[in-house]
Amino acid sequence: MADLNPGPRRRGRPRKASSSDARAAITAAASAEFAEKGYDKTSLRGIARRAQVDSALVHHYFESKAGLFAEVVKLPVRPDHIVRSALEVSDDRLGESLVHTVLSAWEHSNVRSIGVTILRSAVSDSAAGRLIRQFLLRELKGAVARRIEDIGVDSAEADLRATLVLTQMAGALMFRHVLELEPLASMSVDDLTARLAPAVQGHLDGVGGSN
Repeated sequence: MADLNPGPRRRGRPRKASSSDARAAITAAASAEFAEKGYDKTSLRGIARRAQVDSALVHHYFESKAGLFAEVVKLPVRPDHIVRSALEVSDDRLGESLVHTVLSAWEHSNVRSIGVTILRSAVSDSAAGRLIRQFLLRELKGAVARRIEDIGVDSAEADLRATLVLTQMAGALMFRHVLELEPLASMSVDDLTARLAPAVQGHLDGVGGSN
């Protein structure tokens, strides 16, 4: 019969937490920090302190606060990545690129389902709604505003133009996919892009505003 006595416990350093343990600790800490402080006031350094890990480890698993937020709320796609990819075109094609890229992304069922949920949450007065709004404003409007600043526009004007762009885009998505207003809901992406792109480009260029 085998000896059932395990014998004396080995001495030495305790085994380090596995990568899955560390990732789970970071995600749990991030969830708590976002809930308590909101998106804007949460920092990766604060998440690392709460998770009791080195801040470099947070950057190792999640490249940014937006990436960590997407993990916490289980986003199947990254709206910030979609918008940023649309901004990688020449200045005169920004409006068309933004509209077509965003509308095309929403044609995928998994994007549309989570997108509708996000839009509904964003217009609610719930804690989740406020958190989503902060995320959208910081990551999406911020990306558009920075791209406008690259053209040589001052920060205040760039922020206004970016706000108008998001207003135009969010309105189109709301009426097309949430309210399903016809004929908007049935228009093809190309036809809707042709209608919306000039207006969005106008906001980007500051047409009618204080250039």
